Amino acid sequence: MVREGFMSDGTTSDGAASDGTTSASTTAGRSAIVETVTHPVRLRIIQQIGGRNLTTVELREALPEVTQATLYRHVSALLEAGMLAVVEERKVRGAVERTLALGEQMAHVDQEGLRAMSDAQLRSAFLVFLGQLAGDLDRVIDSDDADLRELLGFGRGAVYADVEDLAAIQAGLEKLLAPYRQDHGEQKPRLGLATVLLPDIGS
Repeated sequence: MVREGFMSDGTTSDGAASDGTTSASTTAGRSAIVETVTHPVRLRIIQQIGGRNLTTVELREALPEVTQATLYRHVSALLEAGMLAVVEERKVRGAVERTLALGEQMAHVDQEGLRAMSDAQLRSAFLVFLGQLAGDLDRVIDSDDADLRELLGFGRGAVYADVEDLAAIQAGLEKLLAPYRQDHGEQKPRLGLATVLLPDIGS
């Protein structure tokens, strides 16, 4: 549900530069985003880091099912694509430990990116998304922490909106959620917030 808005690099979120052209870096960035949302490991890395800074050690601890070699390979690819950035480096027992954050390329697919995806890519991206949600639910259930149920919720409803309405909804949600996007050290639990928009065909 990402709509047009100017980004820090002078391009708009639909991939156009301020003079109406599309930059090569924007096209490459869009391709990297598509590859990320269709790859389960890369998507999980982005989801883990979103809104906070993690060292490579912390990232390994958060994704124990991913081997170290596989994790480092995908982190390197995300760094090269600008999806991740190194915000700090320090030596730990002779090795360099990096602290990672989200890079300039945001981990979402905008409307232009969705239109550029093939049918197979779109289905694959959506199935990866659903698979990640199911995996997160399994981890909550397997934790045997009954208190987590109070923070869990899902549902489905209907809205009547066109493209302009969705842009207004997006802006309102971003304003509402902005204070909760970052960890302010208050020991509040980290929650995953997922959104899905599906046109109701045949209604």
